Amino acid sequence: MKSPLPIAITMGDPAGIGIEITAKAWLMRDEKRLPPFCLVGNKERIEEALKGIFEKLPTTGISNIADTTAVFPSTLPIFDPGFKGNSSAQTISAIETAVSLCQSDQASAVVTNPIQKKRLYDAGFAHPGHTEFLADLTGVPGKAVMMFACAALKVVPATIHIPLSKVSDTLTKSHLEQVIRTTYADLKSRFSTSPPKIVVAGLNPHAGEEGSIGSEELEMIAPLLAELQVEGIDVSGPYPADSLFHEAARSKYDAAICMYHDQALIPIKTIDFDNGVNVTLGLPIIRTSPDHGTAEDIAGKGIANPSSLIAAIKMAGEMASYSSENLDV
Repeated sequence: MKSPLPIAITMGDPAGIGIEITAKAWLMRDEKRLPPFCLVGNKERIEEALKGIFEKLPTTGISNIADTTAVFPSTLPIFDPGFKGNSSAQTISAIETAVSLCQSDQASAVVTNPIQKKRLYDAGFAHPGHTEFLADLTGVPGKAVMMFACAALKVVPATIHIPLSKVSDTLTKSHLEQVIRTTYADLKSRFSTSPPKIVVAGLNPHAGEEGSIGSEELEMIAPLLAELQVEGIDVSGPYPADSLFHEAARSKYDAAICMYHDQALIPIKTIDFDNGVNVTLGLPIIRTSPDHGTAEDIAGKGIANPSSLIAAIKMAGEMASYSSENLDV
C-alpha cells in the first residue's frame, strides 16, 4: 500500500505556543497514533524556540517533504526551504509554502498553528485571518467557510468576526445559501457523512417567534431552507438556538449552521474546550487548526496544552484518508 502523504504544519507565530505544542504532539505521536507530519518554518528560529523547554529534542532539517515519513519515527522533521526575513515574514511564508505543498500533491493537508494578527497587520498582512488568506492562496476568495468541530458537535458560524450590529445586514440570502451548500458538500466529500443532515439556528430569540421578535426567519431563512429541501438537501430549521445543543438534540444532526460567532463558539467550547478543531471548508485543499490563539503569556514555559493541535492533526489525517478514497482533490 502506498504511504500517505505527510501533513504540513506551519510554525505559526514563533513568539506563541505553536512550535512548543507541535513538538509535544510529535513526542506523543505513537500514543495518539498520529500520521507523519513536518513542521514548516525557519529551522534556526524553531530550534531557538524549543531551547529551555525540551532537553535534546531531536530535530532534522529536510529539503524534501517526501523525507518526512522516513525520519518521523525518530526525529521531528523541519521543512525549511530557506525562509528569510523577520518573524512576521517567515510566518506568512510558512503558510504560503504549506499551501503550495498541498497544491503540488506533496502534502496531504495543512495544519496551521496560531498567528498573531496585529503583528502581521503591522508587517503589511492584508487579510482578516487565516481563512481569508487561504481562500486567496487557493483561488476561492470569499468562498471559504469556517467550521468548528469536536467529537460531539460540528458548528458553522455564517458570519464571523463582525459586530453584532452588522450581522443582520451581512446575513443575506445568497451568503447563507453559500455557507449551507459549502458545508453540505464538504461533509459529504471530506467526512464520512453521507447524506449529511444539517440544522440551522434562528437569528433572533426563539427563532423570531413567528415574527414577533424579528422577521429574518420568516422572510429569508425559512424560505431559503424550503428551496434547498426541494433540491434534496437535508437541512431544517430555523430552530431556537437555545435548544439546539443539548445532548439529545445533537444526536439528530451532523452540523449546525449558526448565525453569528458566539452562537456557534459558545456551545462547542463549553462541550469540549481543549479538543476543538477549526476546519476550513470550501477549499481545494484540507486545512485544520487548533481552536485557540498564540497564548504568548505562557509561551516558552513548557506548559502549553497540545490537545487541540493533536485533534487537528488527527482530523486532517482522517479527512485526507477519506478524501483520497472518495474525491479527486
